[in-house]
Amino acid sequence: MSGDRQTFVFAPFSTKQKKVITWWMPASPYRDHDGLVCDGSIRSGKTIAFIVGFIHWSVSCFTDQNFIISGRTIGTLKRNVIGPMLRILNALGIGYEYNRSENYLRFGGNTYYLFGADNEASQDRVQGITAAGWLADEVALHHPEFISQALGRLLSIVGSKFWWNCNPESPYHLVKTDYIDKRDDKRILRLHFMLDDNPALAPGARERASRMFSGVWFKRYILGLWVAAEGAIYDMLDEAVHVVDNAPDILKYWVGVDYGTGSVTCFWLLGLGSDNKLYFLDFWRWDVSQKMAQRSDPQLAQDLEDWLAGLELFPQAIVIPDDAQSFLVYLQQQRGRFKHITTLAMADRSPGSVLDGIRDYATLLTARKLFYTRNVRDRGGLVELSGYVWDPKAQARGEDKPLKQNDHDPDAQRYVIRHTRNVWYRHLKAA
Repeated sequence: MSGDRQTFVFAPFSTKQKKVITWWMPASPYRDHDGLVCDGSIRSGKTIAFIVGFIHWSVSCFTDQNFIISGRTIGTLKRNVIGPMLRILNALGIGYEYNRSENYLRFGGNTYYLFGADNEASQDRVQGITAAGWLADEVALHHPEFISQALGRLLSIVGSKFWWNCNPESPYHLVKTDYIDKRDDKRILRLHFMLDDNPALAPGARERASRMFSGVWFKRYILGLWVAAEGAIYDMLDEAVHVVDNAPDILKYWVGVDYGTGSVTCFWLLGLGSDNKLYFLDFWRWDVSQKMAQRSDPQLAQDLEDWLAGLELFPQAIVIPDDAQSFLVYLQQQRGRFKHITTLAMADRSPGSVLDGIRDYATLLTARKLFYTRNVRDRGGLVELSGYVWDPKAQARGEDKPLKQNDHDPDAQRYVIRHTRNVWYRHLKAA
């Protein structure tokens, strides 16, 4: 089926963007290179030039061929690439067929198959395709097996090329160590983007983007550096800034749950204030190692009910991870007592989504949109946050992962923040 007829409004391209668009052309000194890697800052103009160049290259050099277009997930790919690509095709006057259910595009006589690439099983989906080219969005978030498999799909077509873009990750990530660092040997053109390479940025956008990030996120997303995540994950947390005596009037409430029958179960209450900021207002916690006793699902359900009754409120949602199956089933059976139970799906707890949640949390803290009441701080509610650190062994493998300790409170908080993202994100964008 065809898409809508919205068109893209082009702004003048920078010198670096023009190089992205033309690197494959006969007059280019890079025409014999096998691939392009665009990495660097967010909002630096990589993606649009990348899409424009890929479209022109594929329709100019090939017909009746297959191509791979991949993103971390199908959802992020459609949002980040396919949506803009359809508007660009409209602007260029190139007709297309877009099959949303089967995940492919056809234009210029070629077929473009769409893939999510964030897990090991994703490599199976790309097997068997012979492709003339591969566009990978957020390639540093692709599974290594997908990267290897997709590159192998290009070997049979003369003149095939891969087009990758990404924001920096760990300096030990294979995209950095095996491709960017070896770009001369592998005939790869690497173009490193900074915010100043995007002439279309609105006035004040650079300063606003800089205010949104700190620590490792600032170094990666604003400075465009491949740096390791080290030490405390939420090193931007400042009690002098983020702890308040009292919250304003609260418009909405939500609860995040982390569940562990043999370890810790905790409930965290998040509120949206009348000032459009988020507040962690209260928490309940059962630590088996301290209490020297486990709690059954009915007991924990009663604890949750009593805690909420004591607070004299009922939340819009109670967010529970779907691996807490027995507790989840019990609460769902108690519909008269508990309403608005929301399951946090396994996909939302995958490594990539955990990092998304951590970035959301860190961004809220940096933007001064997330606070804790003094009651929470005084009862030890920030202790685990201060001890929530990156796993150095994972860093050596090129992965960003929290160390699996001191993570019960941070997990419950991250679950409820992630669940409410569609509520608070528009307020953050207006900051």
